Amino acid sequence: MPSLNLLVIAEPTGSYLSLLPELGPGVTYEVTKEIARAEELAPSADIILTGVGASGVTVKAAIDKAEKLQWLHSLSAGVDHLMATRLRQSDIPVTNAKGAYSQSLGEYCLAAMLFFAKDLNRMRKSQAAGKWDVFDVDMLEGKTLGILGYGDIGKAAARRAKAFDMKIIALRRRPDRSAGDETADEIWGMDRKLELMAVSDYLLLAMPATPDTKGIVAEPELRAMKSDSVIINLGRGNAIDEKSLIVALQEKWIRGAALDVFEVEPLPDNHVFYNLENILVSAHTADHTKTWTEDSMRIFLANFARYTSGQPLLNLVDKGVGY
Repeated sequence: MPSLNLLVIAEPTGSYLSLLPELGPGVTYEVTKEIARAEELAPSADIILTGVGASGVTVKAAIDKAEKLQWLHSLSAGVDHLMATRLRQSDIPVTNAKGAYSQSLGEYCLAAMLFFAKDLNRMRKSQAAGKWDVFDVDMLEGKTLGILGYGDIGKAAARRAKAFDMKIIALRRRPDRSAGDETADEIWGMDRKLELMAVSDYLLLAMPATPDTKGIVAEPELRAMKSDSVIINLGRGNAIDEKSLIVALQEKWIRGAALDVFEVEPLPDNHVFYNLENILVSAHTADHTKTWTEDSMRIFLANFARYTSGQPLLNLVDKGVGY
């Protein structure tokens, strides 16, 4: 194998970077998050790896200078920032960490549904108050989980929900790509979005960030939902119009929301979401298992082995759709 130069744009202190020596002796690499150093190294880079702490500005600057770039891999699943660079119009393959976080996010979806079904918030408050509070709880069995975005995350959630005997209805841009799927009860096209909102007891958003998904759930969609329904967002924060969601929660158009992603992150201090009773907020940590960065790095290492042996790369981004 000819010698390869790898530029890693990331926070150099990341523990997952200890796996880099597994690339073998034929690879020269350097890790930096500094824009000046990234620009200096980029012209000789055959491969760019973007990791935790990689600034979008630094990544774009490096891509612009990468004259001999043959492949870019992202340790995150979202690549919308990369699609805003010259890579989108180039023949340079882009791959991502699709699948590394799906199982954890699928579990989080179940946790969010159970949080509301069993009213765990009320239980904790009653416990803290020393109050013997008897009330009725709900079941997930027989309820409908609607899924907007039936990729790896949506499927992971669907498999778990199916074990609770829930009905699964998924929406995706290309329903034909789910031919033969044995988990979802029904798979609809995007033209039935409002219908999905109306029949879902729980609605999971698990979509990538593209121009088509920005604000895909706004006032019309929220008003179409049942008054006792719950919305769960594990995809991208801008998929929901947050101003409309705040009104929906305050005026009880819906029962509640579980949000792991937001339009602005970190969520600003004193944001109204922190003070609403009918919302579960997590700080974009639903996929942060103890090994989440190492799990993602393993996908890159597997892909590197394929790259050096001439095999097709896994997790190729479709630049036409942006994910």
